[in-house]
Amino acid sequence: MKVIIGLGNPGKQFDQTRHNIGFEVVDELSSKWGIPLDQAKHKGLFGMGTVNGEKVLLLKPMTYMNLSGESISAVLNFYKLAPKDIVVIYDDLDLPSGKIRLRQKGSAGGHNGIKSTIAHLGTQEFNRIRIGVGRPSEKNSVSNFVLGKFSPEERAEMSKVVERSAEACENWLSNDFLQVMNQFNK
Repeated sequence: MKVIIGLGNPGKQFDQTRHNIGFEVVDELSSKWGIPLDQAKHKGLFGMGTVNGEKVLLLKPMTYMNLSGESISAVLNFYKLAPKDIVVIYDDLDLPSGKIRLRQKGSAGGHNGIKSTIAHLGTQEFNRIRIGVGRPSEKNSVSNFVLGKFSPEERAEMSKVVERSAEACENWLSNDFLQVMNQFNK
């Protein structure tokens, strides 16, 4: 089984914000694959299905960003999975808006959702898709920026990025993550 996790914050007020781009990718996959996110357990909202012969669990932690690792580790423990069986999708201030970068390991880079995930899994070695959301201007705080919504121009670009990230996830179901990295990091 493979687990695809989108990070974000629960609640309508956070819909369509930069910080919830991971949720958007999971929602895209849910719609595309016909896997409803209709189960509430493990401190998250999830759905399970089979895609291209691979059993898949889609997860949106409902713990708020800073505690995402609680939900992720609960799912891995319950299903007896290893960190290599997951991909975590999240916003990244250090990438230009609209860029995606796949990695197999690394530090949290200041991202609290990833800090929590590393702390709860006890390792930095798990697959990730980082989605660039750009940096705030000097007059805008980081928290206001990531909790803010995209401009109409950015929204059009981010819709394409969500689709590309979903493609990378689908590709991972039948290929090694390193292969997927090499293809999508070009």
